[in-house]
Amino acid sequence: MTDLPRIAAIITAAGSSVRMGGLKKEYRPLPGRFDSNGNPLTVLGAAVAAFASVEEIRSIVIVVPPGGEQAALAALPPLAVEYIRCVSGGPTRRASVHNALAALKTADPACVLIHDGARPWVDEALIRRAITAVIAHDAVVPLLPLTETPKEIDGTGFVRRHLKRAQIGGAQTPQAFAYPAILLAHERAAVREREEGVSYTDDAEVWGEFAGPVAVIEGSPQNRKITFPEDLAVF
Repeated sequence: MTDLPRIAAIITAAGSSVRMGGLKKEYRPLPGRFDSNGNPLTVLGAAVAAFASVEEIRSIVIVVPPGGEQAALAALPPLAVEYIRCVSGGPTRRASVHNALAALKTADPACVLIHDGARPWVDEALIRRAITAVIAHDAVVPLLPLTETPKEIDGTGFVRRHLKRAQIGGAQTPQAFAYPAILLAHERAAVREREEGVSYTDDAEVWGEFAGPVAVIEGSPQNRKITFPEDLAVF
C-alpha cells in the first residue's frame, strides 16, 4: 500500500435540501442498502463508503452545514480509512469545496476526488477510472452523452444556437484533480468572485479557467444525483 499514490476524497453535503422537504437528503435512508452491521445505509453513508473502500484513498473530508458535524458522522457506517473529518461549508458550493481543500493541506495528497454527497450510487469502477485518468492528465470529469438534442436560448425565449449533441455531455462527479493545483485554482477563483462577482458551477470550470484543460472519462447512468424525494426510488 505504501507504493500507491496518496489520494483524498471530498464529499459535499453542505446544502439545505430545500427541494426534498423535511430531513436533509444526505441523511435519509437509501432503499435496499445496508451496512456491514445490517443497519440501513444513508445516502451520505453510501457515497462515503464507496470511496473508503478504495485502498488508494487515504483521506476523506465531508463538507457539512455549520454545526452539522455530529449529524454527518452519525449518518456514516463503520469505515476503515486512515483520516476522516468534517468541515463547515461556505455560502456557495465552490466556497464549500475550497474549505475542504484547505483542510487537506496537512494530509498533502497527490490528487483529490470531489464528489456530490447526493450521488450515493457511485461505484468503484467509476472511482478507479477517475483515479487512473487524473494521474495521467491532472484533471478529469465524468460525462454522460445527452439523449436529447440541446438548444441554446437567448433572453427573449428564442433559440440562439442549435448545438451538436455529440459534442456535449452531462457532467457528473467524482471530478478529480492534482491537489496543489486545484487548491491554487480555488484560491484564484475566490479572488475573482470577490472582485468581479463571478460564480462557478463546478470544480472542472474552476480548473479550466485557472489551471488548464480537463480530460473526459465515461460517466455512469447509475450515478444519479438525488434532488427530489422520488429520486430515492430503487431502480
